[in-house]
Formats: sequence, C-alpha cells, structure tokens
Amino acid sequence: MEESQQNDLNTMSLEKDDPLKSTGPQISVSEFSCHCCYDILVNPTTLNCGHSFCRHCLALWWTSSKKTECPECREKWEGFPKVNILLRDAIEKLFPDAIRMRFEDIQQNNDIVQSLAAFQKYGNDQIPLAHHTGRANQHRGGGFFSGVLTALTGVAVVLLVYHWSSRESEHDLLVHKAVAKWTAEEVVLWLEQLGPWATLYRDRFLSERVNGRLLLTLTEEEFSRAPYTIENSSHRRAILMELERVKALGVKPPQNLWEYKAVNPGRSLFLLYALKSSPRLGLLYLYLFDYTDTFLPFIHTICPLQEDSPGEDIITKLLDLREPTWKQWREFLVKYSFLPYQLIAEFAWDWLEVHYWTSRFLIVNAMLLSVLELFSFWRIWSRSELKTVPQRMWSHFWKVSTQGLFVAMFWPLIPQFVCNCLFYWALYFNPIINIDLVVKEVRRLETQVF
Repeated sequence: MEESQQNDLNTMSLEKDDPLKSTGPQISVSEFSCHCCYDILVNPTTLNCGHSFCRHCLALWWTSSKKTECPECREKWEGFPKVNILLRDAIEKLFPDAIRMRFEDIQQNNDIVQSLAAFQKYGNDQIPLAHHTGRANQHRGGGFFSGVLTALTGVAVVLLVYHWSSRESEHDLLVHKAVAKWTAEEVVLWLEQLGPWATLYRDRFLSERVNGRLLLTLTEEEFSRAPYTIENSSHRRAILMELERVKALGVKPPQNLWEYKAVNPGRSLFLLYALKSSPRLGLLYLYLFDYTDTFLPFIHTICPLQEDSPGEDIITKLLDLREPTWKQWREFLVKYSFLPYQLIAEFAWDWLEVHYWTSRFLIVNAMLLSVLELFSFWRIWSRSELKTVPQRMWSHFWKVSTQGLFVAMFWPLIPQFVCNCLFYWALYFNPIINIDLVVKEVRRLETQVF
C-alpha cells in the first residue's frame, strides 16, 4: 500500500516537471519538422497554401529557383511571406535546446546568411506593391487618410483654377511691358511690389501722375525733396537700385514666382523639378549659370546677415547683390550638404506674404521630401549598402543630366499649355503624392520583418 502511494507521488512530481505529459501525449520534434531540411522549424514561415518551412530554407529555395511558389505543392504565394509568430513561439518554448543549436548552425553558414539577406531585400522591394492588393491589414485607417488626400486635392484644384482664371495674363505683366509705356497706375504697382514700406509713398506718386517716362528721369535728389519727400535713406536707396535695374533691362525685373515664370517659363519648370528630384544639383546649377539674378537673392534670403536691421531685411534679400560673407557661405554649405530641402522651405517661408497658399504647399513638400530622403539613407544604412553610394550618386547625376538635356532639346516643340500643366502639377499636386509616399514608407517599417 505504501509502495503504491509512493508511485503515485512520483508520477505527480513528473507531471509537474513536464507539463506536456500532464496535458496529453508527448509531442516529438518530428511533428514540427520542415519539409525542406527535415529538421525542426526555425522561424517558421507559412505560405498561402498552408505549408510551413524554415525561413532560411524558403530563402535558399527562392535564391536558387527565383520562383515565388511553395517548394512542396508549387502553389504561388502572394505578397511577401512572413514568419508565423504563434508557431515560432510555440516551438521555441517546447524545444529550446534544439532551436538554440539550429540557430548556431545557421549563423555560421555564410550561404544561408547571404540568402536570407537577398530574400529580405526582395521582400522590401515587394512591400510597396502590396499596398495595392487591398489587404485589410495594410490599410488601417485608410478611410481617414483617403479623406485627407481628397481634401488636399480639392484645395490644389481650387488654387489651380484661381491662378489660371483670376490672375492677369502673363503677357500683360510689367515684365513684358517697356518701362517708357507704363501708366501712372503701373508705376504705383511697381512701387508697391518693392515691399510694404513702399505704400507710404503711393499717394505721392499718384498725385504727381508719375508715368514710366517721368520715372526714368527722377534722381536721388528729387526723391529726397517735395513732392516725394522720401526721407528714409534706405527706402530711397532701394527705389534707386530697383530703378537702375529697370533702366538696364527696359522692363520690370521679375520679383515674384509668377513674374519669374512669365519671363523664364522653361527655367522655372526646370528648377521646380530639379529642386524636387535633386536639390543639390539644382542649387549648383543656379550657382554656375544664374548667380547674380537668382542665386544671390536666394542665399541672402536663407542666410541673412545678422547685422541688418528689420527694416532693411527685405531690401537686403531682394536687391542686395553683394558677395555673401564667409559666415553666410558656411551656413549655406552645411544646409546644402545635410538639409537641402530646408533651404527651399526657408526661402518659401520668406514669401508667405506674397504667395500665401503657394508658399505653404512648397514648405510642406520640402518637409515631405526631407523625410523621404531620410528614409532612403536609412534603407541604405540598414542594408549595409554604403559602398554603393558613389555609384548611386553617379547614376543619379547621369539620369538628371540626361533628362535635362532631353528637355532642353525638345523644349521649343512642347506646347505652352503642356508646360503650364506640368508646372502646376509639380507645384500643387506633388505634395499630395509625397504624403502618400511617406505613409507607405512608415508602413514599410511597421511591416518589415527583421
């Protein structure tokens, strides 16, 4: 009797030590074997057909065959196979020693490591395509996001229609009209575009009915005394500097986005796309080929001189053609190297009063492009592809240069309507597209299998 009780106690003790025996028949390793290597499953990956394989076995199969199909039943899989987390955790809890030994063997096999890396790279390239399959697990909150994109698209369409319909014809702008033919109202319009401070002298010019011919004859001495009485020397200097530019050109020089587009339709379209796809090359182009008219105002805007007073700030940015100081160059080169899109955002920020909504679209687009560039650098770093950066840079330079040369050759044949469509598309609709790209990159990080 005592011996029987002792056996029962021993049985209960064994059941406590081994929970598998207390719940049913003992589970063997063979029940969790991979049908490729016939060993215990490591990082089991379940395909659409229901068959599970070791992840490295599936990677080796894909590397050797380049087929997206099950090694056992040959049914094609959709998307990119993921690790069966529930099955993996169960196997690791049941057979920890066997899994640990298998992991050690896998890590020492270079062929397996390379196959896994190639398989994961293939998966990273496939993830963006998976967003178009309509799977629910990759479209969490899609309704709200679609609503945001729809609203932004509506705003972009309204702005496009507004600029296309209400804005005066490009041929009627002062940049196309000889200064000698300006009316008194057009002279006042030219004066007001110098800055908010110029409105102080609006009534004085109107009362004297200063037209284009009379404007060309005015001197600094006449501006300083009645009836104009411009006592502020910086204001007087700004008017004279701009007047000299008008005399040299014979027309009004462009002072905002629409006037620059009217004077340089091809260059404005080229710069808009160049600063979007390759801001560093775009700014280098401005430095080499458009230094005085565009690059100097640009660098004085984004890297202003600290000693300038607030009243002279806008004058310095628009009319100051002095060579930048070393401090300005240093600030510019740091931003140029690491945050080129921030330069564009800062420039657009300075023009908020002139181009209210357009500047906001440019700022948002610059921020989104900065995020996308950061994602690109992170992808290169995580894949240990830093050695390929010089080759990528050369390929990008060659691609951009070829596209620019192609556009320059066929520019005379492209209708103006098509150029306007491309210009406004890049200005108002590219930010919406970039929002979608950023969301996809974020989802890629969430779904990436490490």
